[in-house]
Amino acid sequence: MRVRRLGAVSRSHGRPLAALTLLAALALAGCTGESPTTPADSAETSAPVSSAPAEGTPAPSSPAAVALVPGGSAQQNLPFFTQVVGTVWAGSGQVDGRAYVDALAGAGFDKGAMQVTPDESTIGNAAESIEFSVRLGADCLVGQVGPSIGNPVTTVLPGLSSGGCLIGQTRPIDW
Repeated sequence: MRVRRLGAVSRSHGRPLAALTLLAALALAGCTGESPTTPADSAETSAPVSSAPAEGTPAPSSPAAVALVPGGSAQQNLPFFTQVVGTVWAGSGQVDGRAYVDALAGAGFDKGAMQVTPDESTIGNAAESIEFSVRLGADCLVGQVGPSIGNPVTTVLPGLSSGGCLIGQTRPIDW
């Protein structure tokens, strides 16, 4: 009885299977007639769906405006953080850490609770991406932007035991 190693099977059949999978995915994507969107895109471009309430049911209230929740959790403030980051990204300072810090501080986030990575690499080139954060209680709002990222990314992450949010070199926010 001859036993084939798994590696041999994947080499002989893996490439055609991967190509077929890619073709199937592209074909299915083409069938929808829609371009892919990020959750932020769909939230901004889609109108709320409303229906008539059943008899005796109160009418639904309109969605609350996105705003800073003073004293709120990082999760509660993520939509507002994301909105501020998106506004800066849409402007001319897309990979300028100070622009994000200033916009977040101007929107009501505590500048003293922020961190930002350098805008330049150690050899003076523009950074491929920058990160910035705001510590809120035990958690952090973290954003990442730059040419290597595509659209801005925002998330909630647990804070570090050191008291900060970002690992690695950050720059002083002394302005």
